Amino acid sequence: MNDTRDLTELSDLAPMSWAGADDVIIVGGGLAGLFCALKLAPRPVTIVAAAPLGSGASSAWAQGGVAAAVGLGDSAESHAADTIAAGAGIVDPEIAGLMTREGPARIADLLSYGVPFDRDADGRLSLSREAAHSERRIVRVNGDLAGREIMTALVAAVRRTPSIRVLEGFVADELITEGRFVTGVVARQLGDLRATPLRLASRAVVLASGGVGHLYAVTTNPVEARGGGLAMAARAGAVLADLEFVQFHPTAIAIGQDPAPLATEALRGEGAILVDRAGRRIMEGVHPDLDLAPRDIVARAVYEAARSGGAFLDARDSVGAHFAARFPTVFAACRAAGIDPEHEVIPVAPAAHYHMGGVLTDANGRTSLDGLWACGETASTGAHGANRLASNSLLEAVVFGARIAEDILGLMPAAPAPAQASALRVVAGSTKPDDATVAQLRRTMTDSVGVVRDGARLRGAIETINRIRRDARQPDLRNMATTALLVAVAAERREESRGAHFRSDFDQPVEALAHRSTLTLDGALAGLSEPDTRLVAS
Repeated sequence: MNDTRDLTELSDLAPMSWAGADDVIIVGGGLAGLFCALKLAPRPVTIVAAAPLGSGASSAWAQGGVAAAVGLGDSAESHAADTIAAGAGIVDPEIAGLMTREGPARIADLLSYGVPFDRDADGRLSLSREAAHSERRIVRVNGDLAGREIMTALVAAVRRTPSIRVLEGFVADELITEGRFVTGVVARQLGDLRATPLRLASRAVVLASGGVGHLYAVTTNPVEARGGGLAMAARAGAVLADLEFVQFHPTAIAIGQDPAPLATEALRGEGAILVDRAGRRIMEGVHPDLDLAPRDIVARAVYEAARSGGAFLDARDSVGAHFAARFPTVFAACRAAGIDPEHEVIPVAPAAHYHMGGVLTDANGRTSLDGLWACGETASTGAHGANRLASNSLLEAVVFGARIAEDILGLMPAAPAPAQASALRVVAGSTKPDDATVAQLRRTMTDSVGVVRDGARLRGAIETINRIRRDARQPDLRNMATTALLVAVAAERREESRGAHFRSDFDQPVEALAHRSTLTLDGALAGLSEPDTRLVAS
């Protein structure tokens, strides 16, 4: 059965040690990590999760659903074509193709784990349409509860799987390496940086630690989405990719909450429209697809409207009296803020939502470091390019979580690994990062590395964030600042506008730059004193 020892017992282990070695360690308890663990069963797996399973993961907050070509008349080829078109010229077509081909099988897996996807009167899966999709192919649960219900089903499956041990309440701070091989992780008890760190040795490490949204002051992501896994991989020497491409969801509900509640794109798929304070349609004349244009285009239009007096989502005619039944999560968030979405427009603004960039991986989730795999939002597979297609995030998580499991099962015999004896120094510090410094970092990212960017503000942000990184004494703050710096450097080096990356000083795409970008931490730091190393057309 699952390891149920309490955290105090674990903390009493010898400093920086573990009794024996783990076979596979998965860092992160979101959809990608849980799905990978289930696919690895009965191979022994340890999941290291800062928050209790089912919370603290962006997956649980996903409202739209999973995109997959499972409807009559749809095809994986059509889904891949939509994915490539949305990605603004830099999607890897082979990756998009394999992801969309494997999507239906992964939906079948989710059904087998007990996910209660909506069905019509004939028993077929109910499908909705979202922006930039040519077909209705979003598999959902009770309108806007997909993420929560998927995670509930997978958490239950994990809890009843004897080969999966879960360490909840622990956060991973560092990867342990021997040359180019990753041999484990260092973790500590959440909320107490003075507690003895645990050194968890392993044969394979899978990073599934989520995205970077909480590096921004305005985000739809949980507080755990701070880019910790990306920073760990970067310090270990991993190659990173497409870091400049941060997707801003155009319809976060603008009521001053942190994180901001999300008004799912499915609302616009059902006919809701974006309007300004005067009631004029925001997307009129901006794009032929109006409110269902690609997210980057809608986000910039909403950003400009919000700056000019306000942006609002109007679902009164399209959803109206059916709002509570069809979109219960959005309805509850609105009512809690004193908004009646059946009869009132909903104030919205763009918010950091999803990171297309991450640790560079191949089609099997392997990174540039031996022994390290990555999946979910932590990874950059090439599937999303410069602008993720709606609801492809959950699809990517399950497709590549499964591919990593298959790769590990075929690569390594399931034999116990020898315990590692060498020690690793961990930076000591106070119990949590300084709130004022975290707020400064997040505000800098929103103001200067946000929806609209320019070189001067990016260079100022790099200077500020690098100073925070150099002065950081707490692991959390150091990881946040490291990842924020990498995103800002990548954005400053790409001197064009493409997808979610918009530069007001380089406001057009450059054909010579229609390719993915790569970066290492050493390269980013060296480049701070070498401005001629920017990504420019050759």
